[in-house]
Amino acid sequence: MPTLSVVNFNIVCALLGGFISLFGLVSFLCKEKFYLSEALISLLTGVVFSPDAANLIRPSEYALGSNQNVEVITLYFTRLVLGIQLFLAGVQLPKRYLQVEWKSLALLLGPGMAAMWICSSLVIWAMTPGLQYLHALVVAACITPTDPVLSNSIVKGKFADRYVPRSLQRMIVAESGANDGLGYPFLFLSLYLMKYTGMEGSDASGGAAKAIGMWFYEIWCYDIILSIFYGVVVGWLSRTLLHWAEENRYVDRESFLVFAISLALFTLGTCGLIGTDDLLACFVAGNVFTQDDWFRLETMDDSLQPTIDMLLNLSIFMWFGAVCPWSSFVNNSVIPLYRLVFLGILILLLRRMPAILAMHRAIHQIEKLTQAAFVGFFGPIGVGAIFYLSVCREALRNMTVDGEVRADSQHLLEAVEVIVWFLVICSIIVHGLSIPLGKAGYHLPRTISNALGNSSVQEQAAIPVDLLQQSHSTATPVSNLETFQRHRPVYEDTIATRE
Repeated sequence: MPTLSVVNFNIVCALLGGFISLFGLVSFLCKEKFYLSEALISLLTGVVFSPDAANLIRPSEYALGSNQNVEVITLYFTRLVLGIQLFLAGVQLPKRYLQVEWKSLALLLGPGMAAMWICSSLVIWAMTPGLQYLHALVVAACITPTDPVLSNSIVKGKFADRYVPRSLQRMIVAESGANDGLGYPFLFLSLYLMKYTGMEGSDASGGAAKAIGMWFYEIWCYDIILSIFYGVVVGWLSRTLLHWAEENRYVDRESFLVFAISLALFTLGTCGLIGTDDLLACFVAGNVFTQDDWFRLETMDDSLQPTIDMLLNLSIFMWFGAVCPWSSFVNNSVIPLYRLVFLGILILLLRRMPAILAMHRAIHQIEKLTQAAFVGFFGPIGVGAIFYLSVCREALRNMTVDGEVRADSQHLLEAVEVIVWFLVICSIIVHGLSIPLGKAGYHLPRTISNALGNSSVQEQAAIPVDLLQQSHSTATPVSNLETFQRHRPVYEDTIATRE
């Protein structure tokens, strides 16, 4: 006898497949006509199906009722999405891009990221009652990298092709790809200082000197330098092997097209095994892999990579909508809601804009002040911030006194979760709606003005018709040419209005 099987697996498959199919039917309309980002649409869909609404997506049940298991799932999900996205970001850059444009990238990834970190920490410190500045540095480090997933809505599509120069698009891709992996030094500098200069009686001692030493050894040497070296090796070997296989006709087309994605998974997994910075290694490996531009040009017209990219984006932001701690924005012991709202506004305005405006003359891709304002505003906070939030929470739980999590770490755990999640949601909504609202604000006044002036313009346009000489007067008739020249401005206004 047939029975219903309302289990989580069937529900998730039905929801995910149904949503992606329905979105696919109107995807061109949403992205190319209304300029809505797929991240915003997916997030709202996840909220609708979340435990706070329809309760069809149940993260707690998937994690066997453990909130820490939900965090682990989120961490690995963000790692997967970021690893593939960053590898593909490295692949889509042109030949020897990092070597040619290293000066602009050095400014953005060095002084630029440092300025974003400091500006964000000052705003967070000022707006959050009772939060120490060192703790504000920890929170700010999570939101310092710009998100490569949300950046795709800026550098891809009809809007980008029409309004964003190609050189600026590539710079945004390169910056968002590289700085996600470079968030570790900012996060762990503040975490190590907090750990080794924190409460007395803790299980970590040594002061600031030990914190700086551990930061140089573990973060810069093992995480950053090793990941760059490993990414170069993996990218170069993979490119050499693929050239050899292609020349000898050992690889078929399907395997050739999926090679970049499988290589991203390999890089992500092996870096995770040795404990180094997998995000930076994926970006470097992707760029070295296409150092000669051969693979990028061969797959330029193929849709497999953008398809995988879209599936991952829709899935991750649906998950964010379901697992976001919405109630904690109102009920928390860290920051009241009105301060949280002002914090979100100030971060979006001051996190990135001052640094870009100060440096834009030294970055040749930014030719105008309006472009500098555009790059300064569109520095989205998204998947990368949630990844660093998960890394931060894991590190804070390891700061213990007599086997218990330290009091300052416990307070910071709540603060970093509430603030980072709220800023991610703000960025997804604001950056997802900025382009359609901006275009509506540009066209709406002109549309209203044309509509209100339409009748008067039409009446003026009828004047030349009345001036045509239809009587039997002996006076010299006015020629059509003279009539047109006399009323030419009226004609031109009428034509422009009708168009």
